[in-house]
Amino acid sequence: MNRVVALLLVCCLTATVPPGAVALGASPGGQSAHHPSPTADRPAIVGLYPNPVADGDAGEFVVLSVPERANLSTVRVCDDEGCLRPERDASGRVVVTASPDRVRPLTNRPVVAADGDLSLANGGERLELSHGDESFSAVRYDDAPEAETYRRVSGRQSSGSGRWAWTPLGASDYAVTGIGPADVTAFTLPDAPEVVTDTLAGAEERLLLAGYTLTSSRVADELVAAHRRGVRVRVLVEGGPVGGIPRAEARLLDRLVRRGIPVRVVDGPYARYDYHHSKYAVVDDRAMVLTENWKPAGTGGHSSRGWGAVVGERRVADRLAATFDEDFAWRAARNWTAFRDGRSFQSATPANGTFPSRFAPASLTVDRVRLLVAPDNAESGVRSLLGNATDSVDVIQMGLGGPDGPFVRELLATARRGVEVRVLLSGAWYVREENRALADRLNALAERDDLPLTVRLADSNGAFEKVHAKGAVVDGEHVVVGSLNWNPHAARENREVAFVLSGDSVADHYAAVFAADWRGDGGAAGGERVPVGALAALVVGVLVALAVARRFEFER
Repeated sequence: MNRVVALLLVCCLTATVPPGAVALGASPGGQSAHHPSPTADRPAIVGLYPNPVADGDAGEFVVLSVPERANLSTVRVCDDEGCLRPERDASGRVVVTASPDRVRPLTNRPVVAADGDLSLANGGERLELSHGDESFSAVRYDDAPEAETYRRVSGRQSSGSGRWAWTPLGASDYAVTGIGPADVTAFTLPDAPEVVTDTLAGAEERLLLAGYTLTSSRVADELVAAHRRGVRVRVLVEGGPVGGIPRAEARLLDRLVRRGIPVRVVDGPYARYDYHHSKYAVVDDRAMVLTENWKPAGTGGHSSRGWGAVVGERRVADRLAATFDEDFAWRAARNWTAFRDGRSFQSATPANGTFPSRFAPASLTVDRVRLLVAPDNAESGVRSLLGNATDSVDVIQMGLGGPDGPFVRELLATARRGVEVRVLLSGAWYVREENRALADRLNALAERDDLPLTVRLADSNGAFEKVHAKGAVVDGEHVVVGSLNWNPHAARENREVAFVLSGDSVADHYAAVFAADWRGDGGAAGGERVPVGALAALVVGVLVALAVARRFEFER
C-alpha cells in the first residue's frame, strides 16, 4: 500500500485519455454512471482526482479536454456545493485545480489555477461542466480509492475499452497494437547466452536496459563499452527485489555510475507498480525481450531455462523505448547514487552451472509482432490469445499462482472447447510442492471431465537447472515470450513486458524447445506426469500455493 499512496504525477493521466472523453460506463460501485458525450467545440471532463493522500485532500484536480478557441475562462466545474472557475483560457488537455503550486511540479501538462471552493467528495458525487445555465459535460463517480484517478481508459484489462475506471495516478494505458512483418532472432537459455551480449555489443545510437536485477559483469562490460563509443546508455532496475539488492549488483551499478552511465532504481512511495519486473533492452532499432534477469543464472546461461527474442523493427523498438523513457522519467525512478546512500546489501552466490547448447538461435521473419505491457494490456492480450485458440496451447511457466487465477481459468476454458492444453511447470525446490499440488488438482479435473489438459513438472535431465521461462506456443502460429508470470499479481500490479510473435517458423522454433523440455532432455522417455494425490494432501498443497503465489513470481 505504501508504494501506491503517493502517486502524485498526472502526466500519464492527461496523456492517455482519448478525446471525446465522456461515455456510458459502469461506476466502481456497480451503479450506472452517465457521462454524456460532448460536442467537438466544447470542453469536456476527462478525468478527476478526488482523494489525494494529503491533509484536507489538498491537491484535488479535474482534467479537461479543451478544443482550440474555446473560452475556458467562462466555464465552471461544479458539484452540489461549490464550483471551480478557471482563471484563464487554455486548450488541449489541462489540469484545473485550486492548488496549482502543489500540482504544477508533478505534471508536464498545463495547470490552470481556478477560483472557487470545490471539494471533491471521497464518497462519490456528480460533477458538471457548464457555461451559464447550459451543462455540456458531466461525470458521476462512487467511492474514490485513495491516490487513484477516475478516467476513461483504453488498454487496461480491468476496465475494458472505452470504459471509465479507477487507476493509480500516473499509470500508463497502452493498447495492444500489431506491427509487422519483422525480422526476429529467436533464442533460448542456457543454450545461447551470446545472443544477449552480441545484441548489446552492436549498439551505435541508444542502449536502454530495463530489468528486475542486474548482476552480470558481461552485460555491464557491454554497457560500459557502448558508453565509451558515444552510445546513449540508460539503466533502470527494481530497487526492492525480493530478498534485497545483492552486493554484486550494488558494486556493478556503482561501476556503471563511475563510468558516467545514468542508473536509476524504481522504489519508494511514488512507485506506480509493486515491482519493476520487466526484462528488456532497446538497442538502436532493435528490441530484445527476455524471460530472464540480467544475471549469470539467467542471461549468463548458467542455470535457467529461458526464452528470448530480438525484434529488428524500428517501430517496435520506438514503442518499447517510449515505455522505458516514461518509467525512467517517473519520480519513483531514483538516481542510484542517492538511493544507495546508507543502505546495506545482501550476499549471494552467483550461478556457475554448465549446460549443453542444444538449440541454436534462429533468424526468422515473423508476420506480426504485438507488444504487451503490464498492467496495461498484458492480461487481456494473453487471455484473448488463449480464448481464440482452436488447436493447441503449450505453456511453460515457473508457476501459475494458484488454481483460481485468471490464466488458469482461461486454460481450463480453452481445454473445455476441445483444444489440447499442455502446461510445464518448474520443479525447482522452492516451488515444487506448490506446483505439484496445482498439477494434481488440474490433472484430476481433466481426468474427471475428460479434458485434453495435462500438467507436468519439468525434469531437465541436465539440460538446465530450473524453469524460469514465461512462454507459450498457441496453435502452432503464435508465441508469447517475456517477463510476465501467469498470475494475477504480476499481470495487474507489476511492470512487465512481453512479445506475441506470429508466424509458422517462429512458432516451430519454440515448439521444438517446448517439446524437448516436455519429454525431458530432448527426447528421453518420461517427464513427470504428476499423479493424482490424496485429497487431504491436495488441499494442504493448494493452500500453500495460494500463500506463496506472490513469492514465487520472482527470480530465484
